Order: sequence, then structure tokens, then C-alpha cells
Amino acid sequence: MVMDAGALWLDLVEDVRWYPSPHNSQPIKLRAISDTAAVVYYDLDLGLPAESFGIPFGHVCAGVFLESLSVVAAARGYRTIEFLEHSEMDFAAADRLHRIGTVRLEPVPEDDELQSAAQHRFVAFRSRMTSRRPYDSRIVGNEILTGASAIAAAQGYKFRSTTDARIVSLLVQINQKTLFSDLRNDAVYAEIMHWLRFSKEEAAALADGLSAETMIMPGPVLRFAMRHRGLWSFPVIGGLIRAIYLRTMRGVRQLGWLEGPFDEPADYLEAGRTFMRVWLFFSEKGVCLHPFGTVITNPASHAEFVRAAGINETAGRMAWMLFRFGYSATPPAAHRRPATSTLLSPLPEDTSLQEPLRE
Repeated sequence: MVMDAGALWLDLVEDVRWYPSPHNSQPIKLRAISDTAAVVYYDLDLGLPAESFGIPFGHVCAGVFLESLSVVAAARGYRTIEFLEHSEMDFAAADRLHRIGTVRLEPVPEDDELQSAAQHRFVAFRSRMTSRRPYDSRIVGNEILTGASAIAAAQGYKFRSTTDARIVSLLVQINQKTLFSDLRNDAVYAEIMHWLRFSKEEAAALADGLSAETMIMPGPVLRFAMRHRGLWSFPVIGGLIRAIYLRTMRGVRQLGWLEGPFDEPADYLEAGRTFMRVWLFFSEKGVCLHPFGTVITNPASHAEFVRAAGINETAGRMAWMLFRFGYSATPPAAHRRPATSTLLSPLPEDTSLQEPLRE
């Protein structure tokens, strides 16, 4: 049954705020312009522009959010209709809210079969978690891989995976080396430090960022290591940090990635939507996932990944997402800010925020 639309946006955001975002920065904002329409923004102050190669992932994050919103809305008897603007993000802009577009909600006719499917996807969304725990060495079967491939293909993308032990080991090592490499970049280091949460108390109080708990690392060790990055080059200390990190990678036997159009904002948005659909499918099947985002956004590491996996990137197509997947114990939950932090105050006199004409 469709609920009273008066409280609809707050109710939707109460669930959709659990969408995944880089560094758990939660950059998407909504401004309701009617009971059933809202403008979607990307808050540039919550973005990750330190590595220019990663700037397109602002739109990827928006695509993840839009797919999440459609899942949450469908569980309440609505479909989302999007009017997207596809403009490039400028992280130096004076206006810190980059407009993604407008979303309108429409009630859908009641249908038991469709509503059951919508509820299953919603349960998968709310149970979805990033697992940085060690995996248990089980291989995800071909039936699930085929399903993920079909989801990606329907959006014009290709899902590929490998269980080749040599390639898996090499890509895990590249991921670890990327962390060391990124810390030598002052801008990237400052960005990472801004989002790290070294204690459970700090993570709970700020309700965002990367907590030591979810990274499966002791908070005091992580704090010392990150505040003394110069020591990472010393064999003993660097070796210890490397060993702690690689310990969380135990049992990883499969890696997957997504390839396809990645040349302009429209591509980036659809990439994010596709990634979220694959992730929710995995979640439905009990499969855990952990993106290796820095391998993609670090140019040198990306080039190593492409060579190792035998990927051909041409004509605006690239491998834009790499992740480990498999089975693990339930990971620690990451925090989220309250729903009210996602909703912006209305601006009733701004004619640019008028609701789009109905189709």
C-alpha cells in the first residue's frame, strides 16, 4: 500500500542513507520541492578530489544513490522518474552543491509479484555491507557469476572475474602497494586522514568516515601508523603494517571487475547504477564484496591492474571497478548520519527548483 506522501521523503531517506559511498563520506543531498519530487545534489565538500583520476567517481556515487533510492521507493509502492543533468563536476566551484538532477515519485499499481520482488531487493539493500574481513576460501559458483554478468550486460557493461591464484595474488599486492603509494601524496594523505576514525567512539559520534573497526585494524595501531607515515619506508615497521593489512585479505580467491563506457558524466552515473545492481544481487545470494577503489583511481596502479588482467581499454571504455568477493563472517557495521542531514531546507521562491512536467 502506498503511504501518505506527507512524510514520504524523510521516510525514504531514513533507509536510503545506507547507500555505500567512497570513504563513507555520504555526499548526496536531497531538497524536496513537493511531496513527490526532490532535487538531488552532490556536496562537493564531501567529495574526494585529491586524485584527479577519481573525480568521475562523484557521479558514480550519485548513480549508486539513485539506484538505492529506486530500491527503497519500490518497497514503498513507488517508482522513480529521473531528470538528470549530466554536467561535469567542478570541485573548485563557488556553489558547493553540484546539481545531479530531479527525481519524481509515482505510485505503481499494486501487484503482489512485483511487490514481493521489490521487498526482496529492499532486504538485500538493507543487509548489504562492505566486508573487509578475511574470506573463507569458498568460490562463488557459476550460477551467481552468470547472474551478475547478465545484470551488467543489461546496462551495457561487462562483469569479469578470475580465480587464477597468480592474478588474484598480484592484484591484492597491487592494492596493498597502492595504499603505501597514496600516502606519499600529500593531498591524498590529507584526504584519507580527514575521513579516518580511529576509535569506536569517534566513529559513532561523527557517523561517517572509515573506522578502524570496519577496516579490521586496531585503532591505536592505525592511528600511530597513519600519523607517522614516514616510518612506512623502514623495513621492520613497513613490513609489520603490510602484514597486518594482508591478514585481512586471507581467504580471498576471487576478484571481479566491471568494464564498459566511462567517458562522460552520463557514463559514470550508469556505471554506479550498474555496480549497485550487481552488489545487491550478490547481497541477495549471501556474497560479500569489498571494492579496491584506490587501484582504480591511482593511475599507476590502474595501469598495473589492466596489464595483469589482460584488459583492453579503448574508445571511451575502461575497467572502472575492481573488487574482491566471496564469503565472510558478518563485518562490523559502518555508521550513517541521521536522515535529516541528507535533507536540505526547501527554497520555495527559487523557480529553478520547480517540479518537472509530468510525462
